[in-house]
Amino acid sequence: MPIENFSDLLSRVTENSTGEIDSLVGEFARLRGHLQTDGERIKREVEEYRALSQQVMELTKTISGSVEKVRASVDRPTRVPQEKD
Repeated sequence: MPIENFSDLLSRVTENSTGEIDSLVGEFARLRGHLQTDGERIKREVEEYRALSQQVMELTKTISGSVEKVRASVDRPTRVPQEKD
């Protein structure tokens, strides 16, 4: 194999390999961007869920307290006024 052909072959292989590496680096950068974006979105959604869950817990406590008050007032014996003779 003449040196010129070997040099051309080596040049083509190097270009192809470099192109593939550059393509992979670009793809990894794109995927990294997606992961960062998705990570930020998930963090926001978890925080929103936490806040909503806290609100539901507070509302549940309020409702439970109100129900207990209603029960206590219903369970309280009522005094019937007695007539005086």
